[in-house]
Amino acid sequence: MRTSASFESVEIQLGERSYPILIGSGLLDDATSFTAAPAATQALIVTNTTVAPLYAERLRAMLADRYATVNLLALPDGEAHKDWPTLNLIFDALLGHGSDRKTVLFALGGGVVGDMTGFAAASYMRGVPFVQVPTTLLAQVDSSVGGKTAINHPLGKNMIGAFYQPQLVLCDLATLATLPRRELSAGLAEVIKYGPIHDMDFFDWIEANVDALMACDPDAMAVAVRRSCEIKAEVVGADERETGLRAILNFGHTFGHAIESGLGYGQWLHGEAVGCGMVMAAELSRRLGGVDAAFVERLQALIRRAGLPVKAPALGAERYLELMRIDKKSEAGQIRFVVIDRPGSAAVRSAPEAMVREVIAQCSG
Repeated sequence: MRTSASFESVEIQLGERSYPILIGSGLLDDATSFTAAPAATQALIVTNTTVAPLYAERLRAMLADRYATVNLLALPDGEAHKDWPTLNLIFDALLGHGSDRKTVLFALGGGVVGDMTGFAAASYMRGVPFVQVPTTLLAQVDSSVGGKTAINHPLGKNMIGAFYQPQLVLCDLATLATLPRRELSAGLAEVIKYGPIHDMDFFDWIEANVDALMACDPDAMAVAVRRSCEIKAEVVGADERETGLRAILNFGHTFGHAIESGLGYGQWLHGEAVGCGMVMAAELSRRLGGVDAAFVERLQALIRRAGLPVKAPALGAERYLELMRIDKKSEAGQIRFVVIDRPGSAAVRSAPEAMVREVIAQCSG
């Protein structure tokens, strides 16, 4: 067993609720990685049936010296289970084990596990500490960072939840080696989004290194995860509760969430829907005058190289509009989109319905 692993740290600056994101390879086998985890007598590892056989016992072994009791709960896997019945399994485990206010929850898995564990932590006894241990690229670069927790509703994705920050995020890059190729591509969508909205130098780097990222090259992954976390930390530190700036992190998500909800949760992975949604949002940006056709083509080419779909499913304009009106950015029933006002800069805007319909018609089928 390793006793020390090198890592980089990115800090989320939120005053007394600040916390580190540790990024490195082999952190799950390094007891010192968990020194920032809260002290308690009891811990509960929440994972899923896919991740549990790979990493649950390793994490339990690392936590055994810190907590007198380490319990384990494996949830069913998949976006289709990001719902009330599955959330209640976490509460059942906490109550069944007699967990108190200091019990620490460890979210071991991807975005679904992280979101649900965070929501359970925010709710149980009105708030218990939790730690994010993301094992997918999407979770490491996006969903584990920033304190958004939620479950889905049949009428809308992530519509029921809370802002609740973890105490620590631990990104072991070695876990990415076990990702199926489809999951890896889905994670790259959330990496790619940071370029158009905030950092075109990073976008240039992704273009130059997308083949290495698709091959899960450790050095390339380390750069991608660190820079993604740096950008998200900067945005979250400035706007924790998404009253303004943080909304730009939803680039592609208005269209993407409609795809997920319209098809049925789990038919497309979240990152697949976001990748396609970015193509649609870029085309809308072009029509609003923020970018040119060459930029849209460049983004679409990169998304395609990352193994992601660039053609949206043919749900019909009425269904897209119906679903997008439920989006959290909507105001008084008016749909608002994250659009690129110039490469590397984004804003939240409304758009004429006729224009949105044209985008849907052009980008789906």
